[in-house]
Amino acid sequence: MVSILPDPAAAGPMNTDPAAADAMSADPMDSPTPYATALRQFAARDTVRMIVPGHSGDPSASPELAEFFGAQLLRLDVAPLVSGIDLGLYTPYERSVELAAEAWGATRSWFLTNGSSQANRIAALALGFFGSRDQPVVAQRSTHSSFIDGMIIAGLDAVFVQPSIDVELGIAHGVSPARLSAALDRTPRAKAAYVVSPSYFGATPDVPALAAVAHAHGVPLVVDAAWGAHYGFHPELPPSPVALGTDGPGAGHGADLVIMSTHKLGGSLTQSAMLHLGHGAYAEALEPLVDRAFVLEQSTSESALLLASLDLARHQLQTGAARIGASLAAAEQLRAAIRERGRFRIASDAFGVAAAGDPDADVAAVDPSRVSIDVGAGGLLGHAVRSVMLRDHGIQFELSTDACVLAIVGPGSHPDLGRIVDALHSLRADDPEVATSGFVRVPLPEPGEKRMLVRDATFAAATVVPAAQAVGRVSADSLAAYPPGIPNVMPGEVITAETVEFLQHVAAAPTGFVRGAVDPAVETLRVVAE
Repeated sequence: MVSILPDPAAAGPMNTDPAAADAMSADPMDSPTPYATALRQFAARDTVRMIVPGHSGDPSASPELAEFFGAQLLRLDVAPLVSGIDLGLYTPYERSVELAAEAWGATRSWFLTNGSSQANRIAALALGFFGSRDQPVVAQRSTHSSFIDGMIIAGLDAVFVQPSIDVELGIAHGVSPARLSAALDRTPRAKAAYVVSPSYFGATPDVPALAAVAHAHGVPLVVDAAWGAHYGFHPELPPSPVALGTDGPGAGHGADLVIMSTHKLGGSLTQSAMLHLGHGAYAEALEPLVDRAFVLEQSTSESALLLASLDLARHQLQTGAARIGASLAAAEQLRAAIRERGRFRIASDAFGVAAAGDPDADVAAVDPSRVSIDVGAGGLLGHAVRSVMLRDHGIQFELSTDACVLAIVGPGSHPDLGRIVDALHSLRADDPEVATSGFVRVPLPEPGEKRMLVRDATFAAATVVPAAQAVGRVSADSLAAYPPGIPNVMPGEVITAETVEFLQHVAAAPTGFVRGAVDPAVETLRVVAE
């Protein structure tokens, strides 16, 4: 007779984590992290899981996973719809979402497990059915490619407004209230306004003033705050964009819908994000549409690990002002050390932060956790510096342009500043691998003429042609240089020679990548068939 009893030694020890043991006797609804606490309680139970995922929460069933990630991660990897976690009339999951809304100053929030790309698609779907289907959205041209994906799915049209651009450094900033107002004046049938705050480099526009402009034109304001999850949790940081404004011309105004990559600077796990609903009549009108779009975009197998990380990250931000302050101080020390050496410049020093209430201000504040370094001032190429610093010095920068590299000091992190500064200054301007000598800078291109709706161009009959032959043709693809993922050409726009040159230049860079390209070198492009 064959025994099917498990081998106790193979099963590994029971969970003896003291924190988990304490959690066993606690009511998750009374915990500052309800969902995470309920999940940890379940993981600590002696449960025979005859359910997916296939590892069954058993380290002996998946020894390679257990060795790589740790046994506790497998135990916490719980499938959705468990009573006492996310199933019931009022659950720890729901309470955690409520606490998130309170923390960021929203009327309602949604937890997401496919990043702010999912949030952008949800926003676009909701806007597609807000007002008349043929009404356009006035949108910042430097929006993330995921919003364009959402436009395609929703059949949404947009009139784009350009942010201010530092052509020399290759950096896009924000949209000023005056520029947004002019764009809305030119688009009387607009159904909404969509802007980005902060930018990849931390440039933060006056969101309350932008909301006031949008509302004065009778439309809601949607803000892609993917990079601003930490805003509002320390006095040196700008306020949460969804919270109501209290000063200046935007008093009483906050964004009506805010996309937030909580994993970026909020501390949750990669691919976790949130969507926050603002205050007032516009937000109320958007809510049912957002809720329906959320259901369409929501995974039926959401990761408990990602959801728990959102719950924990929110609490960590709320209780971590001292840690955030220490990290902001470290970022300032890094800027000061680079300024003191004199070879490189801090790019954000030239952003031109304007006083609150200035209608022409495209930058009202700069995120102090970001250190933007103009290495071009020291004779170096930004893309090459980013690549060499990781390869030779084990230092990874967030992104690069031809002229700059961007370092991020996340809330609670304490990087080795001396190592960073010394390694950066060890790079020589006469080293052909990183030097600008003989380098020809390719500026950010102006967008081509719009000939078709984004959705129509995406699904039109198309053909692939050599890049040179694509000039003057209508693009069938959204093409975005990564990082930062801002579309340089959109479906329905005419492809220009400048755009082709720029995209090929990015593709050839050590860390360059063009999302949506037919081939990695951008030697061919997909265009609408004639």
